[in-house]
Amino acid sequence: MPEFEPTPGCLVLYRAGPALVTGIGEKIEIALPGDKAKRVRIKDIVVLHPGPLQDFSELEQDSGDVWEAWELIAGEAVSLRELAELLYGEFTPAAAWGGWCELARGLVFEGTPDRVIAREKRLIDRDIADRDAKATAQREWEGLLDRLQRGVIEAGDADRLKEVEKLALAQSQHSRILAALGLPESPEAAHRLLVRVGVWKPYTNPYPLRLGVSIKNPSSACSSIPDEPRVDLTHLPAFAIDDQGSDDPDDAVSLDGQRIWVHVADVSALVTPGSALDSEARDRGANLYLPEKMIYMLPPQLTQLLGLGLADVSPALSFGFRLSEQMEPIDLQIVPSRVRVQRKSYSDVERMLTESPFSELIMLAECFRQRRLRAGAMSLQLPETRVRVTRESDVEIKPVAKLASREMVTELMLMAGEAVARHAMQNHIPIPFTLQSAPDISEIPTDLAGMYACRRQLRPSRQGTQEGPHSGLGLEVYARATSPLRRYLDLVVHQQLRAHLRGANLLTLPEISERVNASEPGVIAVRKTERLSNLHWKLVYLRNHPGWRGRAIVVGKQERRKILILPELALETRISGGPDLSLNQELEVVLRKVDIPDQMAWFKLA
Repeated sequence: MPEFEPTPGCLVLYRAGPALVTGIGEKIEIALPGDKAKRVRIKDIVVLHPGPLQDFSELEQDSGDVWEAWELIAGEAVSLRELAELLYGEFTPAAAWGGWCELARGLVFEGTPDRVIAREKRLIDRDIADRDAKATAQREWEGLLDRLQRGVIEAGDADRLKEVEKLALAQSQHSRILAALGLPESPEAAHRLLVRVGVWKPYTNPYPLRLGVSIKNPSSACSSIPDEPRVDLTHLPAFAIDDQGSDDPDDAVSLDGQRIWVHVADVSALVTPGSALDSEARDRGANLYLPEKMIYMLPPQLTQLLGLGLADVSPALSFGFRLSEQMEPIDLQIVPSRVRVQRKSYSDVERMLTESPFSELIMLAECFRQRRLRAGAMSLQLPETRVRVTRESDVEIKPVAKLASREMVTELMLMAGEAVARHAMQNHIPIPFTLQSAPDISEIPTDLAGMYACRRQLRPSRQGTQEGPHSGLGLEVYARATSPLRRYLDLVVHQQLRAHLRGANLLTLPEISERVNASEPGVIAVRKTERLSNLHWKLVYLRNHPGWRGRAIVVGKQERRKILILPELALETRISGGPDLSLNQELEVVLRKVDIPDQMAWFKLA
């Protein structure tokens, strides 16, 4: 039973706060702090003191002697009245309220107003330690937020910012720190904060890890090249032609009379279907080419074993074919071979195009190209650049020159791809074909704005087990087969061709399809990482060159905005307002601002 009945002027507890009874009727009338009033049921209140209480200001009370009261109560149960008397030496409304507050605190005493007991000392000590720890953590938390708002950190803060780093790398979706600072819980906002406080450098590239791409080379063990019969083609001059600085040469070309030879690194001699090397390459999908470094799809030592021209004599899988009068590859021979390869850059070969065998090869390449163009092949000459990080944040951007030697090599590789695809069809060899649906374009443009619009309409190429046309290349059938060191599905093509040569069991169509599907996520992630990383380093370059100015060409319009391409950087941007501009108009623009986390750069007309 309660010790007191409610009467006007008594102190009661209502929803954990003090209340003053002002009237008794069908319901209890009470006054609350703040000049509020309510009518409540008797079961909604607990009488703490019979009163009289005139005003809530009377409840102010100094601290009582808690520990003396605790010692006196130990082992017994007392009422709230007795607790108040032990704490304050009297039982007044203020003492009753002070006793209740001490009981509600739950640290030294626990129970109800009718039955108060002293808690065990070990429990009190534990709770004091917990509360102290929480208070310390709260002070540290508030200190961290204050420092972050001021843009400074101290020793130990970097560890606390791991949660922000996880969000910046898209490894989590939330950050308590960003939410507390009132910032968006996005990778871009996390990136910006990490740079602002110095945990990340302004040039840190987050995209490989953000897109889940490995930034470590494979470490699987490689066996030696198997001893097997190979056709000796070392008498043919062979040339691996690539960009200056390339260190994974996987194709080379030769000419033997009318027969063109495309030699390709014989990766399938070492990487067999279902092996550990094969599985890792399938997961990665392709080499990852970043401005700051390259990550291999296969162990680097395998490239050293098989790369063409890295040793005096290299093993290869060689494709020899002639071109018919219609410029179609015919009479294909596929042989495991030994070749002696000279490495050349495109610039080297550009100076040798009047010499044999390049003079003959470039003529054949041009004839093959004309055949493709007549069949509707796209030739979109949009600006390209190569971005390279030379030291930390030093970025070098060079336009990709439109060299005849580069186009020659491209055409020779396409010949080999068409020849292999036709061979696979004729011999019922399941392989991944490369296809592209035709766009709805009546005429191929020659101006930059037209080519930009045309590219936006092109459907992406895709890999499939059923042959079909590649409209962008102007080929009825095509397979990628010249980069097995760099692309996994090229390796699958080689595995199938080698198995057919040996008379061994071929992978079935469902098995090829499974490999296409399994490698696709890795390829997509690699290509997106390369695209975003190139843009990232272009923006770092602009950040390093405030006030940059250069040429821009109008390639599109969107309402009041104009779409520009900056050829020197192969960078697309937009400007708003300004004078009316026509498509393909050339302008000079000046850099206004760069936002690296949001991957944005703003320019104005010079």
